[in-house]
Amino acid sequence: MEKLLFSGLAVDRDVARVSVMGLRDRPGIAFHIFSLLATQQVSVDIILQTAGTVGGEPGGQTMDISFTVSRADLDVTLKTLTANQEAIGFETITHDITLAKLSIIGAGMATNAGVASAMFEALYECGVNINLISTSEIKITVLVDAEKVDAAARAIHDKFAKLMEE
Repeated sequence: MEKLLFSGLAVDRDVARVSVMGLRDRPGIAFHIFSLLATQQVSVDIILQTAGTVGGEPGGQTMDISFTVSRADLDVTLKTLTANQEAIGFETITHDITLAKLSIIGAGMATNAGVASAMFEALYECGVNINLISTSEIKITVLVDAEKVDAAARAIHDKFAKLMEE
């Protein structure tokens, strides 16, 4: 981990995960969803799209898209998507407000082998399950149970402090 410059941790408890499930897998679906939310001034953070699976219409594929919004934007997000269910073409929406976002921040996150593994090991060792993962060059973010985010942050901090000493 020679090139890793671990800067710190960030915790965000103001998060809701929304999952739009059973979407028709077709071009423009993500645009349709997120443009509708943009018109309502909803900021979206983590976005995860599953690979298409056979289902839905005969010969068609379906997929799911999960993303995070602030808890304050959850109601408008759900209302906007539900009001446009037929145009978007999804089966159901679920949401979860019992999660928190935990990020490790620093240079070389994506290019340094073992960074994600060390983070996930720390979470495993303290018994914290990962709900969603997002990575970038400077940040690895996970959604975890909000009740366990403080223990998770301590475990990750201790793991990376030890790695930085080596």
